[in-house]
Amino acid sequence: MSDRRRLARSAPRAALSTLTRRPRAVVPARLPDRPAPVVTAAERPSRVVDNAVYAGGRRIATPATPAESHEWLTDGFDDRMVWLGLYRPDPAELGELAEQYGLPDLAVEDAIQAHQRPKFERYGDTLFVVLKAARYLDAKEEVEFGELHLFLGKDFAITVRHSESPDLSRVRRRLESSPDLLARGSEAVLYAILDAVVDGYAPVVAGLENDIDEIEVEVFSGDPGASRRIYELSQEVVDFQRAAQPLTGILAAISAGFEKYGVDEELRSYLRDVADHVTQVVERVEGFRLQLRDILTVNATLVAQRQNEEIRELTETSLAQGEEVKKISAWAAILFAPTLVGTVYGMNFTHMPELDWRLGYPMAVVLMGLVSVVLYVVFKRRDWI
Repeated sequence: MSDRRRLARSAPRAALSTLTRRPRAVVPARLPDRPAPVVTAAERPSRVVDNAVYAGGRRIATPATPAESHEWLTDGFDDRMVWLGLYRPDPAELGELAEQYGLPDLAVEDAIQAHQRPKFERYGDTLFVVLKAARYLDAKEEVEFGELHLFLGKDFAITVRHSESPDLSRVRRRLESSPDLLARGSEAVLYAILDAVVDGYAPVVAGLENDIDEIEVEVFSGDPGASRRIYELSQEVVDFQRAAQPLTGILAAISAGFEKYGVDEELRSYLRDVADHVTQVVERVEGFRLQLRDILTVNATLVAQRQNEEIRELTETSLAQGEEVKKISAWAAILFAPTLVGTVYGMNFTHMPELDWRLGYPMAVVLMGLVSVVLYVVFKRRDWI
């Protein structure tokens, strides 16, 4: 048995002996300030979802810890591979893996911080890949993204998830059911994960296409909420495009290293097929973006037309009201003139001219009629009546 295995097995016993010691005397009520206790690797909760050692494409061991799985690679067998799956690991746990497997510091820092753009980087014999998985939430009309980091070496594959998707357990089961494919090493793991991520884009494309069809109906039916929905869906399409489009460059970079790194010919064909699917997705998403831009332009045009129609109707109504006001004003003026004359003659003054004049009443009537006729003619010529 190697020295490492002896140390790994003796560590739990040492930890157990420290726990079985007799307790000390009662601690006073007021405790002095003490530093926080140091959490050891054994006490820290593990974020390892699955830990397997493969030989010839078949699982030969499921170690309890990453350290034990790494020991399987030190026995001189070239056909072994360790596949570690982690879910939101803490920096300390990922740092320990970096020391064991010689992971690059910059890549480990990116994996800890997350929120990275999809990319492909090569650090010597280690590949570092960042992927964005996506799934469509129809109820919210949103695209939910999941970030995935891959560290790939000659004899190991480490996957770090920061979200619930993608479900890598299905990918692992698929590869374990095809030992001949898994026997090709970490490149097979990379292919299977890329294929699963790209296949997950298909329902997203279908959901976005269905929403765009619904938006077109809303736009031409005059739905006032169409503009907001177009804008929100455009943002989802842009975010999805940012997740899918970098995959074309990633697959191109992988294809460029086929000859140099001796990638298996069957794996090459599989990766080319994934690249074709990515190209189709990217083209569809670009079409969605242009289509939504055109729909937004058409919607703005239709909204402007409806506003112009409303303004024209308001203008016509205002003009009609103006005509009515002019008629009312004209007749009011015509009726006002006799009232004015009659009001003057109706004043009860003792000394008032023309009170004793015989023709005073006829003259007043003629004056009222004459003023009314003159006003009628004036208003008639101006089309107020």
